[in-house]
Amino acid sequence: MAKILIVEDNEMNRDMLSRRLQRHGYGTIIAIDGNQAMDMAQNESPDIILMDLSLPVIDGWEATRRIKANPLTQQIPIIALTAHALSDDRIKALQAGCDEYEIKPLDFPKLLTKIEKLL
Repeated sequence: MAKILIVEDNEMNRDMLSRRLQRHGYGTIIAIDGNQAMDMAQNESPDIILMDLSLPVIDGWEATRRIKANPLTQQIPIIALTAHALSDDRIKALQAGCDEYEIKPLDFPKLLTKIEKLL
């Protein structure tokens, strides 16, 4: 079973996403800020990370840069999850190290396809 790290500070969003992923056979772990995300990426070795970009403590942009700069975590695929829908936001997310990008509110079937492609 693939393990997905969900990095989301909104409790309702992370609970809904976690439940839906679990129903599709994925294991999930949760971080609520970028600092926790970096720690969990290293200590929990998730197969993929779903990274909200607007986070407290350390935002998702910087957490992604640091995860991708760390030799122990740089191979973990990261999908940016964001309400930022401007075309340059996608480019900035990819430049920060994200492997994919999905706009909120999430199109869950589309997100599942991206997860499966990256695993």
